[in-house]
Amino acid sequence: PQTHPQPTTQHDTPNSSSSHTPQIHDQQNEIKQTQENLREEPPPIFLSEQRLVSIRWRRRPIVPFPARQWPLFASSFSSSSSLPPLPLPLLTTRPRSSPQVQEITHPCRCLRQVDPDQNSSPCKAQWTGIVCFKGSNVISGLHISNMGLSGKIDFDALKDIPTLRTINFMNNNFSGSIPDFHTLGALKSLLLSGNGFSGEIPKDYFSHMNSLKKIYLDNNNFTGKIPESLGQLNKLEELHLEKNQFTGSIPKLKQGLNSLDLSNNKLQGPIPDSMSKYNPKAFEGNEGLCGVPFKSSCKSPSPSPSPAPTPAPSLSPSPSTPSTPSPSPPPSWPSSSSSDVDSKRTTTIIIIISVILGIMILLLLYVLFVAKRRKRDDDFDVLGKEQLDDHHQRVVEVHVPSSNNRSLGSTNHSLEVHQTSSKKGDSKKGSNHGKNGMNELLMVNDEKGSFGLSDLMKAAAEVLGNGGLGSAYKAVMSNGMSVVVKRMRDMNRLGRDGFDSEMRRFGRLRHKNILTPLAYHYRREEKLLISEYIPTGSLLYLLHGDRGISHSELNWPIRLKIIQGIACGMGFIHTEFASYDLPHGNLKSSNVLLNDDYEPVLNDYALHPLINPNNAAQTMFAFRTPEITESQQISPKSDVYCLGILILEILTGKFPSQYLTNGKGGTDVVQWVQSAMAEQREEELLDPEIASDADSLDQMVQLLKIGADCTLSDPEQRLDIREAIRRIEEVQV
Repeated sequence: PQTHPQPTTQHDTPNSSSSHTPQIHDQQNEIKQTQENLREEPPPIFLSEQRLVSIRWRRRPIVPFPARQWPLFASSFSSSSSLPPLPLPLLTTRPRSSPQVQEITHPCRCLRQVDPDQNSSPCKAQWTGIVCFKGSNVISGLHISNMGLSGKIDFDALKDIPTLRTINFMNNNFSGSIPDFHTLGALKSLLLSGNGFSGEIPKDYFSHMNSLKKIYLDNNNFTGKIPESLGQLNKLEELHLEKNQFTGSIPKLKQGLNSLDLSNNKLQGPIPDSMSKYNPKAFEGNEGLCGVPFKSSCKSPSPSPSPAPTPAPSLSPSPSTPSTPSPSPPPSWPSSSSSDVDSKRTTTIIIIISVILGIMILLLLYVLFVAKRRKRDDDFDVLGKEQLDDHHQRVVEVHVPSSNNRSLGSTNHSLEVHQTSSKKGDSKKGSNHGKNGMNELLMVNDEKGSFGLSDLMKAAAEVLGNGGLGSAYKAVMSNGMSVVVKRMRDMNRLGRDGFDSEMRRFGRLRHKNILTPLAYHYRREEKLLISEYIPTGSLLYLLHGDRGISHSELNWPIRLKIIQGIACGMGFIHTEFASYDLPHGNLKSSNVLLNDDYEPVLNDYALHPLINPNNAAQTMFAFRTPEITESQQISPKSDVYCLGILILEILTGKFPSQYLTNGKGGTDVVQWVQSAMAEQREEELLDPEIASDADSLDQMVQLLKIGADCTLSDPEQRLDIREAIRRIEEVQV
């Protein structure tokens, strides 16, 4: 047999520190002698020096692995003796890129064995690619992703490992049809993404794999229909079949999948209603698909052409001609009756009514759209009519920022608009609240300029969105200044004076990662909170909504900058509002704004004391943490949980299902990350758009672990905010 000298590693160093690796000719002689002893009836095992050793023979060539001495396919042998089971055997190869690489072949068989003088347990020796059950010598997984391996997989070497739970061959160059993994009924994860597998998958392939939770077959060349047996997997949580050549319709799948992606195939037909909760991107790239996620109804198949409604002369008398007996049809013909004509007429009427109803619905939608656009610009006008009287007008001072300098310290041009007042003392700032306190816009931060309620009412308004706390508008005033106006509901926990005190406290905050309010308006029914408009938008939009230039710039250094900026802002908030049960209370990606330099700015913080207790659970994200939902235990650790969700969202690129009140849609990032980390598959969690930065994978995984430690269900085990910030700041690009 051809043999090659191997580099000495911790797996092949003899017990004696002074001994050396046996010479090649000694190894050849040993193998030759062993073969002679086994010619008649080769025993499967032999005992040497009180250790149990397994020997395997293979007729096929073994594909070289790019590594030192690689343990590949191992199994355990149990015996009634006191000897412990040893996971065996060992496959020794060389890197594929080496010029000396040859396939390890033998005219008859290929021998693989383990040095009996060594501790050959792959679990104790931590062989690369082998994953074991915690605290045992039993193999649970084979993870050989991203190694550039090619050829076909010798499945016979795997079927003797009944304890296998995970197979991870992702991002290699394996080809051919899908191996017979379906015979491994205990598998929980089958990860074959990024290879060259091809051909059809039998429809009953997954029938006996009831333990499967994760199936990743994306980025291959599979063809044919998606196997119907996938619908029998009741424990399935993640299914990724994107970027293949699957055809046909989508089969019935288990409801409640945490992650689903069928994009970029050749699928056709309607998308099942049970999948309407998933992001439309999970179905993109399939031109033949239609249905709810795409917000387009599927076209009914065109009915076959039917004969003209005019009855045939040979079957019924014509009304314009004398009535003459018509010949009776042969007995084998279907008899023609008036019911057939009525059926055709009914079908025609139904079609006409459907068309009319469709036109009416379109007209109604158009009217609603126009009304909504008008309402967008009228919202502030209505407020103005309710709140402003001519005799309550006052002096308004507006500062117009310099156009060539956007910094806070720039020189401002001042414009004064003087208005007459018929009441004494009306011009005193903040002194006159008017009826129900509706006539005052109180400035709490004038670094961006001063303006009055009348300026705001005249501004062109644009709806930005609706959230749990209320609606948000962008207002562009006549001087060109843009602000965001939030109409806040359910904020009657404090009276006027208490609310004013909190707003002025917010107005004094100064931190680069905190959005400081500019002004507020108090009414009993609702409040207006005015702040600076940041055009880049929210982190939520850039991660999941925008696919333009801004999204493409969210590389690893930018994402790390965002996470560290969020942590810095949270440290400031937890210092300023240390006495609050929830210093922030509503940290999520929609409340993280990004400036032109992608520096994060936190918004909607420290509002817990202002919100009605009965509405807090519906309006604040921190109230969805495990300790609050299960035992109503409120503490600053809930903010840490929200920070962890945000870290995992940024690193994985997945929309967290935790943001949704009904729990439908998105990805349960906490469960997904914890499950993958338990199986040492951290790198598979990373957003592909940053995972390509191979030099920084360790830092990304380091941050993933911080996010996981922040989202532990037990707040006592969860990181403290200061410890979380310290660990985040230690991560470097």
